[in-house]
Amino acid sequence: MSKARKVLVVYLMAGPETPELAQAAVEGGADIVELGFPFSDPLADGPVIRRAAERALAQGMRTKPCLECLARANDLVDVPPVPMTYASLLEAYGWERFSADAAAAGAASMIVADLPAGERPDLRRIQLVAPTSTDARIRLAAERTDGWLYLVTVTGTTGKRSEVSPALAGLVSRARAATDRPLYAGFGISTTDHARAAAELADGIVVGSRAVEVAEEGPAALCSYVASLRAALDG
Repeated sequence: MSKARKVLVVYLMAGPETPELAQAAVEGGADIVELGFPFSDPLADGPVIRRAAERALAQGMRTKPCLECLARANDLVDVPPVPMTYASLLEAYGWERFSADAAAAGAASMIVADLPAGERPDLRRIQLVAPTSTDARIRLAAERTDGWLYLVTVTGTTGKRSEVSPALAGLVSRARAATDRPLYAGFGISTTDHARAAAELADGIVVGSRAVEVAEEGPAALCSYVASLRAALDG
């Protein structure tokens, strides 16, 4: 029996060149492209994504241009993009308006990084849980998540780590006890070794900071990097 394909999610910061980068990521083997909407105070983001957000804001990437970027990316790739944003941006734009406009732009779902599972239950979104989440919080997030559950493997911000968090195994075990939804692990995954190790435990992985870093070198570099992760997951 063939083993189930592990899902590869690649995060990119929304910017003028991002649709072509999304296309390169999908050509390299990404199953889902997450598009970060830049925010001036991104609590969960490490230095690489913070710098990318600052550059995007300097390029005029506010919510409406980010939604236009999402729509262009959706035109170029055959996987629906997932916007990752923050509650205060949606508060300013309008919750219902954002939900409708993101869907119209082709978004499969959305991630609101700082919105707890119990708040705005009407908003369809992918929920995040962390090693610090209680079992009750994991159950609530799993009940309300849209499609898959995002496992934040570390306590702290995004960024490269030397190894996959030792907390991941316990978090996967607790999440599996709460749900049969797919579990995708992110934060601190940047190398092929990380990809293999995390995918042994979870159903897929999310790669952010390193993908954003490589994307600065252009679409060809990003495609090659993503292909190396895809090969590690499939090997």
